Amino acid sequence: MKEYEVIWEIFNKCPRNQMRDVFVEEVEIADPEEYVRHKFQGKDVSYDKTVLPDGTIVFDIVTSQIKQRCSFTEI
Repeated sequence: MKEYEVIWEIFNKCPRNQMRDVFVEEVEIADPEEYVRHKFQGKDVSYDKTVLPDGTIVFDIVTSQIKQRCSFTEI
């Protein structure tokens, strides 16, 4: 298992409010993709996975027409 800092962003759909909800946590997991599937289980969800040059794993997620992002950076 690896330890990650997870940043979960929920983008605001209101046109005049560009703020987003941001949550940060440290988790010890084997597979970030499984973590995302478990976090959003039971919901109609789609996501794209990107691995950045620094090793950060980013999931751009759409669920219930809300855009979200989970970024995993190994600690």
